[in-house]
Amino acid sequence: MRRSRLVALPVAALLLLGAVPALAGCSFQTVVKDVTGGNVDLGGNKVPSGFPSSVPLYKGAVVFGASVGSGRGTVWNVTVKVKDAAAYQDIAKQLTDAGFSGQFGAQGPDGGGTGTFANDQYGVLVVVTDAGSNGWVANYSVSRAGVESPSPTATP
Repeated sequence: MRRSRLVALPVAALLLLGAVPALAGCSFQTVVKDVTGGNVDLGGNKVPSGFPSSVPLYKGAVVFGASVGSGRGTVWNVTVKVKDAAAYQDIAKQLTDAGFSGQFGAQGPDGGGTGTFANDQYGVLVVVTDAGSNGWVANYSVSRAGVESPSPTATP
């Protein structure tokens, strides 16, 4: 259950950042400022500031980097180019060699896959996928361990 919460927070943050502006018709910058209180780093094609050095990244060109939140509530997202669908094997080895436990579970029909990893400090969700004309990429979503994701409440 703890691992699912580690994964839920970065996924929820990314969905929120991508879906809310489209649904509400608001500008992306306004929504991000309102949601995060201004605590956002849209690093562009570099690793965002404060990204944990203990989380190894695949040695490819950074396509996108961002962070949301502050302090223990910070969530980082980095997308890097990888050589091919089998890059998930190298990524899994890097993470386990760095002391993370976990594995890639679901592999797509054309390769790639999705994996979850964790150690005492961080939870990492990695998705390796074909990005069309941009080639293969690995997307890392990283959150601190023990950060609770909000639980939905029922409305009458």
